[in-house]
Amino acid sequence: MLNDEVNKALKIIQEGGIILYPTDTIWGIGCDATNTEAVKKIYRLKQREESKSMIILLDTDNKLESYIKDVPAIAYDLIEFAENPLTLVMPGAKNISPSLIAEDGSVGIRVAKHDFCQRLIQRLRKPLVSTSANISGQPSPRNFAEVGQEILDGVDYIVDLEQHSLEQKKPSTIMRLQPDGRFEFLRK
Repeated sequence: MLNDEVNKALKIIQEGGIILYPTDTIWGIGCDATNTEAVKKIYRLKQREESKSMIILLDTDNKLESYIKDVPAIAYDLIEFAENPLTLVMPGAKNISPSLIAEDGSVGIRVAKHDFCQRLIQRLRKPLVSTSANISGQPSPRNFAEVGQEILDGVDYIVDLEQHSLEQKKPSTIMRLQPDGRFEFLRK
């Protein structure tokens, strides 16, 4: 079942499509983080300004250096020891769609600890965009049942996993991390 869903989602993403999928936090809308056209589809679906960047997911922290120019050493400890899912916003984003890079050159990255996400990213060999499955400005859905019809109709594929779970999930903690190791919480 899991591998079937990974294969179906992978095919859609490789064709430039966008998917609705479960993560270690809330349900997300995703695509290939290097495909600008696919990224723009998500912005249109969410009715979100492109100046509000979205995060990317990796399957392992070993890949951070592929997408951030200077990864602060503390980033690895923060990821390893975080009790809850943690998104790190770091400057020096590279090798992803320019549409995902904030005006200050930063991008938010989370190492996903969710089987489906990890397998999909491994197979894709690229980061996966992750943004909450809602229209911009509306509340984030805490489980699949709360995802709005407009989103369900607007994606190219809905991953058939965890749709019946009523667990109330929360978005990740977000921390801005500077190259010198200074940090601030943007969302706890």
